[in-house]
Amino acid sequence: MRKFHVWLSALILATGLGLVAPGAASAAPYCGIAWGSLIKSSPALTQAPVVNVRTGQQPCFDRLVVDLNGTVAGYSIRYVPQVLQDGSGLPVEVRGNAFLQVTVNAPAYNSSGGATYNPANKTELTDVAGYKTFRQVAYAGSFEGYTSLGLGVRARLPFRVFTLAGPGAGSRLVIDVAHMW
Repeated sequence: MRKFHVWLSALILATGLGLVAPGAASAAPYCGIAWGSLIKSSPALTQAPVVNVRTGQQPCFDRLVVDLNGTVAGYSIRYVPQVLQDGSGLPVEVRGNAFLQVTVNAPAYNSSGGATYNPANKTELTDVAGYKTFRQVAYAGSFEGYTSLGLGVRARLPFRVFTLAGPGAGSRLVIDVAHMW
């Protein structure tokens, strides 16, 4: 028993002197994400119309997908103090503590002026209840070849933007917003 007390005393003394210390904290980013939260944009325009908006959950981020009937050309995604409607500039109420204005450089109508994307509920494009980051996806309109959405998120978090081909002759604009920094 005496040896145990001697070893315990030595360990306590070594810890007090800093000879035994806990391991260093990891500085690795959450899920390897190093995206940032600044504007992401591409200025190109397309006549390929927006046809759908959908969302999904992933282990490290929530995903917003905008489907086009053709090739995605350009976009502008940025954090804003308030989401604004295309054309009028009126505010769009969106739940969340931070707001992404998602603008696709593509119309939501065809060459005859008929709507190619006309959501039944413009304030709730998809059901994001239970998502870790998303709070609301709202339609902000389509005007002069640009279509805008408001994405309410729980905080100003890093995001990335990319495009994918398909399905078929269509393409997709993808916005991933991380769950954490």
